[in-house]
Amino acid sequence: MKISVVYWSGTGNTETMAKLIQEGAASTGAEVTLKEVANASVADVTEADVAFLGCPSMGDETLEEGEFEPFISSIEDKINGKKLALFGSYGWGDGQWMRDWTERMKKAGAVLVAESLIVNESPNGNDAEQCKTFGKSVA
Repeated sequence: MKISVVYWSGTGNTETMAKLIQEGAASTGAEVTLKEVANASVADVTEADVAFLGCPSMGDETLEEGEFEPFISSIEDKINGKKLALFGSYGWGDGQWMRDWTERMKKAGAVLVAESLIVNESPNGNDAEQCKTFGKSVA
C-alpha cells in the first residue's frame, strides 16, 4: 500500500504528529512518504492509496493560509473518491477548524477513512500512541 503524509507545522506539534503517523503506518509494511506541504505536489495525494493531510488550527480556527490552504484548494477538485485521513494540533478552541475541514473534504467527494485526529498542543504519552495507532489503523 502506498501512503502519503502531507502536513504543515508552525510550532512542530503537527510535524511530530505526522512523524508518529508515518511510523505507525510504516509498521504495517506500507510504503509511506512524508512531506511538508511546501515540498508536496497534487500527485502526492492523487497517486497514493491513502493520503494523510495534517494542519494545525490557526487564528480563528482556520487552516494555515500561506501554504496549506492553497494546497488544499489545488487538490479539492481532484479528490472525488480519494481516501483521506485528516489530523492536526490546536492550542485552544474546540476543534471547529477540523469539523469545517472534514465537511469541506466530504463535499469535494473524498472518502474519509477514519475520524479526524486532533491533539491539544504537543503529542505526548497517550496522544503519541494515538498518532501511531491512527497511522497503523488506516494503513
